[in-house]
Amino acid sequence: MLNSGCARSPTTRTAPASTTRKENKHMTIEWYPGHMGKAHEQIAELVRRTDVIIEVLDARLPVSSANHLLAELRRNKPCIKVMNKNDLADPAVTKAWVRTFEKQAGIRALPLSAKQHREVNQLTKLCLRLAPTRGKPGRPLRAMVVGIPNVGKSTLINTLAGKSLAKVGDKPAITTSTQQIDLRNGIVLSDTPGLLWPDMRDQVAAYRLATTGAIGANALDYTGVGLFAAEFMMRRYRELLMTRYKLTDLPDNSTALLEQIGRRLGCLVAGGEIDLHRAAEAFLRELRAGKLGRVSFEEPEQAVGDSVGPEEMVGEETRLT
Repeated sequence: MLNSGCARSPTTRTAPASTTRKENKHMTIEWYPGHMGKAHEQIAELVRRTDVIIEVLDARLPVSSANHLLAELRRNKPCIKVMNKNDLADPAVTKAWVRTFEKQAGIRALPLSAKQHREVNQLTKLCLRLAPTRGKPGRPLRAMVVGIPNVGKSTLINTLAGKSLAKVGDKPAITTSTQQIDLRNGIVLSDTPGLLWPDMRDQVAAYRLATTGAIGANALDYTGVGLFAAEFMMRRYRELLMTRYKLTDLPDNSTALLEQIGRRLGCLVAGGEIDLHRAAEAFLRELRAGKLGRVSFEEPEQAVGDSVGPEEMVGEETRLT
């Protein structure tokens, strides 16, 4: 049995696998915190008074974690796409994303880990290069930091400032109001509320976000998300699964895989049956923490704004309607 175990949480149920399978066949993810409704107006106003836009993305899913309205709101302002959590993403895929993003006018891409001061210092230098007439006494460089919840925006701001200014937590949508932060190096940051679009018709993107923890737990079913993530890993990162869970081969479907993982992690109920819900929670915790290895959930070949359909990415048991 692996060390991570299968700890219970307040959301944990104890239904056996056979029962849980039936409950999660058509779960649709819908999540839009109330404060986000006003964020568009705030950002549109801030853009007019901003020199450089810093868009914080999750390097593992830089399209799904993007605010798709920012492209039209930013006008011609320079934009740095900070690909945070780079230490968790597949390095080869991240390099491909950098090349793809930097083909777009006015866009620079910077992979980093927001907790690493040395890496974050590159962002300061890049901002000053993109706005060479600003960052001087009396003419501070005005940078706006935007990003959907739980991509590490607050962690990035705290690292830039060298102290804890923005609230940080594992739960999405923890920042709820705009604040100005003088970095005392010629740059003034505007920290904005996280944005997530209200209409989540692209359910593949929604499931990718849920897989990485960017969507609140109350809006999703862990079993369905776990099955989605298991299906993806079986298709793209088979060796990582087999190595982490000491499997000699992979089963034919995602449910069977979660059952094997659940047994490895001790996610059992009375009678020795697998608790699929707890297995999914444990699997997602490990995947999010990088215990399986460095993983990217989307690649540039999946064109921006044209996500792969559920029939290509989602197994039969997690297909959405």
